[in-house]
Amino acid sequence: MATVLIIGAGGVSRVVTKKCAMNTTVFSKIVLASRTKSKCDQIASEIKESLGVSIDTAAVDADDVDALVALINRVKPAMLLNIAL
Repeated sequence: MATVLIIGAGGVSRVVTKKCAMNTTVFSKIVLASRTKSKCDQIASEIKESLGVSIDTAAVDADDVDALVALINRVKPAMLLNIAL
């Protein structure tokens, strides 16, 4: 089991995050981050309601290298999926 950090909260990210949440034996923790945290919270809420899986959320600008590195160091993901534009 591993932690996955997903960057981006658009339509494709919504599908990717849901697919990860459907595989809890592979992804023990999912963190969804985007510039607009409210979009991440919306996706996390939908997944919690439909699958019963909790998703952590965070705000990060993927163009801000220092902020992104800080988030990666905090989350310590085994896998990072960049689904941002």
